[in-house]
Amino acid sequence: MTITTSLPDLNIRHATVEDCQTILGFIVELAIYEKLEHEVVATTATLEETLFGATRYAQCIIAEYQSKPVGYALFFNNFSTFTGRPGIYLEDLYVRPKMRGKGFGKNLLAYLAKLAVDSNFTRVEWSVLDWNKPAIDFYRSIGAQPMEGWTAQRLDGNQLQAFAKEFK
Repeated sequence: MTITTSLPDLNIRHATVEDCQTILGFIVELAIYEKLEHEVVATTATLEETLFGATRYAQCIIAEYQSKPVGYALFFNNFSTFTGRPGIYLEDLYVRPKMRGKGFGKNLLAYLAKLAVDSNFTRVEWSVLDWNKPAIDFYRSIGAQPMEGWTAQRLDGNQLQAFAKEFK
């Protein structure tokens, strides 16, 4: 399904399994920008399995300018016990550097907001690296607010493996 946007020559479409190489390319580009490329272990095979397999753990939309992929948003559903309703957690939002400043990222994020509203979800949430001032400034410009008093937590790798052994 291709969605026409108000921006000339920009369309948004839901990714298909054939897009896994493109998605992986965007993931690597984003990781390089965030100085985290050493953490990327995803492959086209893992993306095929997790995005398009029997259980789909996340969704992806792709922005195309003049029919060429220029950015993507990868997201999944979360849930708020306080509202009793689902929401969207945006894992990645990325637009190639040469394509930034044209409204493409804003369009991707606005489309996710529309998906949330149309689905009667209560929120769209995401994280941003504290040094990424251009992204933070962009998020403030659309009305997003930081979650004061909340700090992201993560359990992964060896710590995840070790803690899982605590269950008896």
